[in-house]
Amino acid sequence: MERVRCGWCGTDPLYCAYHDEEWGVPQRDSRMLWEMLMLEGFQAGLSWITILRKREAFRAAFAGFDPDKVAAFRPADVDRLMSDAGIVRARAKIEATIAGARLYCAMRERGEDFSAYAWGFVDRRPIRNDGRAVPPKSPLSEAISRDLKRRGFKFVGPTIVYAWMQATGLLNDHAIDCFRRDAVMPS
Repeated sequence: MERVRCGWCGTDPLYCAYHDEEWGVPQRDSRMLWEMLMLEGFQAGLSWITILRKREAFRAAFAGFDPDKVAAFRPADVDRLMSDAGIVRARAKIEATIAGARLYCAMRERGEDFSAYAWGFVDRRPIRNDGRAVPPKSPLSEAISRDLKRRGFKFVGPTIVYAWMQATGLLNDHAIDCFRRDAVMPS
């Protein structure tokens, strides 16, 4: 019997693996939450499969998304990244990622854990939506977006934040008949 998945992932093997193994699984690692937020920012105006296909190149280009290393990037690194055909070469998004690393490090230095910050918006438990309608944004993603922007993050509009919340399991938006819907919810 074939598994029923969320309709958005189609039949692409990379997309199916991402859906089956990662999307919607509650992510508690601060660095990974930050990486996913930065990648969602790169996705703006593009499809997620484009970013997913380039994810390993992004990781190589951005020092494994090590915030300390990315925070130390300088103009020469921006130039290097702008010539890297393996990633999305958008100067504003590259600069936003470097600035985002600096903001992440500043939060950590103030004693703010990025995971605790993110999960604090949902009382540390994933929100389980109805599995039928998936909006492009929500009042919660708008509130998180406002707070991230207030802190100086870029490419964190409500739609990007909503996609990030779905990807990292802050929200469970698996379809009602998807085999992963119950599996990603903590006991």
